[in-house]
Amino acid sequence: MSRGTTTQAPSTGVHPADTHDLIRVHGARENNLKDVSVDLPKRRLTVFTGVSGSGKSSLVFSTIAADSQRMINETYSAFVQGFMPSLARPDVDLLEGLTTAIIVDQERMGANPRSTVGTATDANAMLRILFSRIGDPQIGPPTAFSFNVPTRRASGVMSTEKAGGRVEKAVVQNQVYLGGMCARCEGMGSVSDFDLTALYDDTKSLREGALTVPGYSMDGWYGRLFEGMGLPMDTPIGSFTKKQLETMLYAEPTKIKVEGVNLTFEGIIPKIQKSMLSKDVEAMQPHVRRFVERAITFQSCPECEGTRLSREARSSRILGQNIADLCTMQISDLAVWVRELDEPSVAPLLTGLRHVLDSFTEIGLGYLSLDRPAGTLSGGEAQRTKMIRHLGSSLTDVTYVFDEPTIGLHPHDIERMNQLLLQLRDKGNTVLVVEHKPETIAIADHVVDLGPGAGTGGGTVCFEGTVEGLRASDTTTGHHLDDRTTLKGDLRSSTGALEVRGASTNNLRDVSVDIPLGVLCVVTGVAGSGKSSLIHGSVAGREGVVVIDQAAIKGSRRSNPATYTGLLEPIRKAFAKANDVKPALFSSNSEGACPTCNGAGVIFTELGVMATVESTCEECEGRRFQAAVLEYTLGGKNIADVLAMSVTEAEAFFAEGDAKTPAAHTVLDRLADVGLGYLSLGQPLTTLSGGERQRLKLAAQMAEKGDVYVLDEPTTGLHLADVENLLGLLDRLVDSGKSVMVIEHHQAVMAHADWLIDLGPGAGHDGGLVVFEGTPADLVAARSTLTGEHLALYVGA
Repeated sequence: MSRGTTTQAPSTGVHPADTHDLIRVHGARENNLKDVSVDLPKRRLTVFTGVSGSGKSSLVFSTIAADSQRMINETYSAFVQGFMPSLARPDVDLLEGLTTAIIVDQERMGANPRSTVGTATDANAMLRILFSRIGDPQIGPPTAFSFNVPTRRASGVMSTEKAGGRVEKAVVQNQVYLGGMCARCEGMGSVSDFDLTALYDDTKSLREGALTVPGYSMDGWYGRLFEGMGLPMDTPIGSFTKKQLETMLYAEPTKIKVEGVNLTFEGIIPKIQKSMLSKDVEAMQPHVRRFVERAITFQSCPECEGTRLSREARSSRILGQNIADLCTMQISDLAVWVRELDEPSVAPLLTGLRHVLDSFTEIGLGYLSLDRPAGTLSGGEAQRTKMIRHLGSSLTDVTYVFDEPTIGLHPHDIERMNQLLLQLRDKGNTVLVVEHKPETIAIADHVVDLGPGAGTGGGTVCFEGTVEGLRASDTTTGHHLDDRTTLKGDLRSSTGALEVRGASTNNLRDVSVDIPLGVLCVVTGVAGSGKSSLIHGSVAGREGVVVIDQAAIKGSRRSNPATYTGLLEPIRKAFAKANDVKPALFSSNSEGACPTCNGAGVIFTELGVMATVESTCEECEGRRFQAAVLEYTLGGKNIADVLAMSVTEAEAFFAEGDAKTPAAHTVLDRLADVGLGYLSLGQPLTTLSGGERQRLKLAAQMAEKGDVYVLDEPTTGLHLADVENLLGLLDRLVDSGKSVMVIEHHQAVMAHADWLIDLGPGAGHDGGLVVFEGTPADLVAARSTLTGEHLALYVGA
C-alpha cells in the first residue's frame, strides 16, 4: 500500500471503529469455571446470575475486570510498576474488546479510625477549602481545618537549592505550619484510659508471665528486651520501684544492644497505642479486640468535644456554623445549607460540593453525616459511597463492574439504585452487575446465568440472553425468578419478651419495644431507619445473645473451611490418637508442612515488575504435607485425602467406623445445614464467593452457646434458591428452642416471620421510630408503611 492511502470503511456504511461492540471471553478457567465462553454487548447493562458459588465473581471480577486492570498497569513504566501490585494474567484463552474497568465492590472502606465518610469522598476537602477562603475569622490554609494534620512549629536554618548548585539559606524562628488536629486526642475524637490491672498481674514476675497483653511472651525476644532494659525478671511487678514501673509502662523508644543485636525497647502503653489503637476496633482479631475492650476505656475528648479539631479550627465560622457543626449534620440537611450559601468568589467550589452532597441523597445515603467513621459503614453503604465519585463522572466507554449493589437496600431504595445503573449505561458505558435480586435482574439488557450448581457443580453458562428468555429457560434462576413466598399461616406464639426501653442510639428517638422470644422476629425498615442501632445498641451485648453480623471473614490462602470453623482440631486429634503421634504433624501450617513450599501447596516465583508465577509444588504435588505424614491414615484415608473431601463426603466418613469422630461430625452437620455440602474442606478461603463466606461464618458462629441469635442481613450474597434453605435453617433454630432476630430487607424472610418490627418512617432524623409491630398478615392488610406496601406487592395481596 502506498504512503498516504487510507482504509475505506466497508460499503455497508458502518465505520470500522463501530464494529467493536462486544467483549469476547473464550475458554475462561479461573477457579471453578469450565472453559466458559461468552460474548457480552458493550454499552449495555449485563446482569450475571446463578446460585452462590456458581462462578459469577470468577468470570466478572477474576477474569474480565482483572485482565483490564492488568493491561492498564502494563502501560506504566517499569519503575512505576515496581510500586504496584503485580497481577497475573487470568486463566483464559482469549479476551477481546476490553475497556477500562472500574470496580465498585463490597469491600469495607478500610479500618483506619482517621477515615470518615467526608475524607473518603472529598466532601471534607472541599469544605476545608471553603473555610480557608470565606471563613470568619480567616485562620489559615485548608490544612488548618484538617483533623489529620497537626500544627508544627520550627526554628533554625532553612536551605533552598537554586540553579547552578547554589544553596540559599534563611534563618526562621517559630515558623508555624498550621494544622487542624486536636493536640489532646491527636485527631481521634476520643481519649483512652488504661486499666493497669488488665495489663499485668502484680503478684507475678515478668518471667512467670505477669503480662496479660496479647503477644507479650517472655520466651522470645520480648523477654530479652525487658532484661536488656535492666528490669528485674524474677521480682513480682508489685515490688517494682516507681522508676522501674515507669520504664516498663511508659518508656519512649530506646535503642539498646541485646546479645550483640541492636533492638528498640518501648513501654507497653505507647506500644499498644501504636500497634492496637491505631486500628479500628471492628477490624481487630477477636482476642485482641477482647483485650482492648477489657483493658481500655474510651471517652469523648474533653478538649475538642469529640470533633477531632483544634480550638482555632472551630473558631472560624460561615453563617454561624463552624466546620465541625457542618460535619455532624445529616448530609441531606447539609446539602440544603450549602444551597443557601451564595458567594460568587467560590462559585465553582460550591457547585462541586453541591453535586457531591446531592449524590449522597440520590444514592440513598442522605441520612449519613460526614463525620461518620468509614469503618462503621455496612458493606452496602460502603459500596454506594464508592459509587458517588462515578455518578457525575464525564468518562464514557468505561466498564463499570458492580458486586450486588442492592445489598442493604430496602425494596423502596432498590428502584433508585436501578435508575443510577441505567444512568451509567445511558452515558455510553458498559455496566456488568453480579446480582441476585429479581428487581435488578428485570432491568438487564442481557443476562448470563451460571451454574447449574455451586463449586465443582457449577462453572458453566446455563443461559445467555434476555430476561424474558431467562424466565422461560429450564434453569434454577429461571424457575425461581418469579418465586413469591406466601404469608405463613401457622405462626408460633412467643414464650416471653426482651424489653428495650428508651433506646436513643444514633437516630433512635426514645424507642421502647418488646421483642418476642421463642419466635422468628424480623426487624425491617428503609436503609438508615435505625434497625441496626436498635439491635446492636440495645440487644447485642446482653447475656445469652449471639450476634452474627455482616463483617467479612478474613483469611489468607492458608485458611480453609476446616481451619476457620475449628473442624481441623478434632480431625488432627483423631489422626494423632489413631497413629500414636503428635497432632501438630497433621497441620500444613505447623510440623507436618512440606518443607519445599512450607505447606502452601504452591511455589511463588517473583519476577520483579512482571507477574508473580504460581506453580504447583513438585515435592508434595500440591498436597501441602510431608510424604511421611501422608503414610498415617484414619479409616483408610490420609490427612490430604480428608481435606480434599467435600463436606457431604466427610460427614458420612466421620459418622461411623474407625473414623467416627463426633466432634468433627457436629461441625460438618452445621456446614451441611447452611447449604455448603459441596465445599471441599481444604479449599482456600480466598477462592470462596461472598455468599459462601457469609454462610461459612453463620455455620461457625452457630456453635456459640446462646439462647438468642441475632442475624444481620443473612441473605447477603444468596441466590433465590439458597434463601429457601436459609429459611429452613432459621425454622430449625427456633424449633430447637432458640429465639431468632433477623435484620432483613428480603421480602421472603419478612413473609416467613412470626413477628415483624418495622422502623421508620424515613431514614436518619426522619426515622428512628417503631412504625409497626405485629404479624406479616397485619402489616400487609394495613399497608401503613413503605415496608407494608412492598410486602403486599410481593405476596400479591
